[in-house]
Amino acid sequence: MLKQLDVKDQQIANLQQSLDQQQQLQLETVAENRQLKKHVRKLSGLLEPSSPTQKPKAINKELKREVAESNKGQERIHKNKTNKSWWHFW
Repeated sequence: MLKQLDVKDQQIANLQQSLDQQQQLQLETVAENRQLKKHVRKLSGLLEPSSPTQKPKAINKELKREVAESNKGQERIHKNKTNKSWWHFW
């Protein structure tokens, strides 16, 4: 009976840890989304009606840079998440 309780306690601890990890990832995702929205607003402010051929080039350069930065952040989050996975403790 005590062994079963210990097993259940371990399962509960693992579930709580997984929930904590999921919540942390959700918070990081929300923060990153806010940052991206802020960058989009900034880019929208940079758009001035100068010449139609210059707009897409400037936008593409800036968006590529933003996407690259975002991808770096996602890789960092992914690496952190895999390092903190509960099965690494077994």
